[in-house]
Amino acid sequence: MEYRFTSADFQKEVLDCGMPVLVDFYADWCGPCKMMAPVVEKLAGAMDGRCKVGKLNIDENMDIAERYHVMNIPTFLIFKDGQEKERIVGAVSQNELMKKLEQTLA
Repeated sequence: MEYRFTSADFQKEVLDCGMPVLVDFYADWCGPCKMMAPVVEKLAGAMDGRCKVGKLNIDENMDIAERYHVMNIPTFLIFKDGQEKERIVGAVSQNELMKKLEQTLA
């Protein structure tokens, strides 16, 4: 299941989550973000129960994007135990995202 994160629920849904979380920082107007959307959706299905996968719209949640110094989109942050563990900037393959998640799960 793909989640939608917001400033209001970021603490609870991402930082306080008991499993790793992949957050896709995106914007509706971003071409590479649109290209990555089906990849993120497939990843969410493949990782269901092992980690949480979701999106955060930077235009609607600028405070979170600023807090994590997201300068380019898409940016993918992997959180574990409330801490950023991995950062991937730009469009990448599903295999690359999966590999980074697997490393975090190990």
